[in-house]
Amino acid sequence: MTPTYVSVIGASDASPELASKAEELGRLLAERACVVVCGGREGVMAAVARGVKHGGGVSIGILPEADRRRAAADLTYSIPTAIGYARNLAVIASGDVVIAVGGAWGTLSEIGLARSIGRRVILLDSWEMRPAEGELDGVSVASSPTEAVELATRLA
Repeated sequence: MTPTYVSVIGASDASPELASKAEELGRLLAERACVVVCGGREGVMAAVARGVKHGGGVSIGILPEADRRRAAADLTYSIPTAIGYARNLAVIASGDVVIAVGGAWGTLSEIGLARSIGRRVILLDSWEMRPAEGELDGVSVASSPTEAVELATRLA
């Protein structure tokens, strides 16, 4: 059986509360045997990798630089790319579904990229999005890490 890949994006400067949610998210995803892909650095990325490690799972960090010395310590695998922000597309394209945890402009760009290539997005304490008319296709809101994991496994 092919595992579900979940891309987790979000704040590189995460508050303790947001980091705690990201860590719980990582642990829950690992317990569901999901492979977690992230940007591989600090904040939400480091916290989700820590949670995945505690849950006995696999996390992959796709790094913006050419070496792995700044990679989050708890990643299972790190992939240096030397492509800067262009790595955001690789992060979101690697997941069957994307979960955004908090975040600023970089996260918003990843949400847009995810939708432009047809990936479903789940928002957890992230951007509030409303279309000019109708419903926002392909974007769901989760109120907790548990709900985000339930949505991700159902939508993937």
